[in-house]
Amino acid sequence: MMVMFRFSDVHKFTKPNDERSLRLMTRSAIHVMLEFKDIIISYGQSDEYSFVLRKKTTSYNRRASKLMTNIVSLFAASYVYHWKDYFGADPLHYPPAFDGRVVLYPSEENLRDYLSWRQADCHINNLYNTCFWNLVQKKNLTTQQAEEKLRGTVSGDKNELLFSEFGINYNDLPELYRKGTTLIWEKTEELITKEVGDASREKLGQISVRQRPHIVTLHTDIIGTDFWKSHPDILGKGSR
Repeated sequence: MMVMFRFSDVHKFTKPNDERSLRLMTRSAIHVMLEFKDIIISYGQSDEYSFVLRKKTTSYNRRASKLMTNIVSLFAASYVYHWKDYFGADPLHYPPAFDGRVVLYPSEENLRDYLSWRQADCHINNLYNTCFWNLVQKKNLTTQQAEEKLRGTVSGDKNELLFSEFGINYNDLPELYRKGTTLIWEKTEELITKEVGDASREKLGQISVRQRPHIVTLHTDIIGTDFWKSHPDILGKGSR
C-alpha cells in the first residue's frame, strides 16, 4: 500500500478516482507477475495490490521476508519506471513508498474470503468517496460538511443521494472503480509450423500446437462462485 494522501495531493490526482494511477498500479502489478510466475492471481484497488502465490511455491525457499521485500521493491521500481507512460509530461515530484506484509492462509476458503473482503472494501470505499467528492466538487460543501452529511448513511442512502442530487446511477460507473482489478494467467494456443525434408525433396510444413500463458486483466465480481467455477485452475491441484 502506498502512503497515498500527500502523494495524491501533490500529484493532483483526480478524485474520487484517478484512472491514470489505477492503470499504473496495474501495470506495476503485471511487471511483478511476469517476474514472479508463481503468483497465480492478483487483486488491486485504490493504492494497494494483493498477490497470491501458488500453494507449493518454492520461491526464495518460502522465506516471507525475501518474498515481501523483493515483490514490494519491484512494484515500487516499476511504478516509477512506467510513470511517464500514464502521466505523460506531469512530473513525478518524489518517489512513492509502498509497504507490504505476508500472510499464510490455512485454506482456499480463507483465501477466497480475504479476496472477497478486499473487493467488498473496494465497493464500500468507492461508493463513499463518489458521494463525498461530488458533494465537495459540485455542491461546494466543505470536507467537514460532506462528512457530516454522509455520517450514519447506508449504501441505499448513498445510492439515492447520487441519483437524486447528481443524476448518477452508481451501477453505471466503470467496473474498474466499483470492482477493482483482477489479474490472472490464461493460456492461449499458438500454431507452430516447422519445415521438414531436405534439399532433394520438397519441404513440407509440420504444424504443432503450443500453449503460451499470458496475463489477463479483469474487472469482475470475484465474491460469488461464478468466477471461480470459470477459472478452476487458479486454486487447488490445478493451480500453476
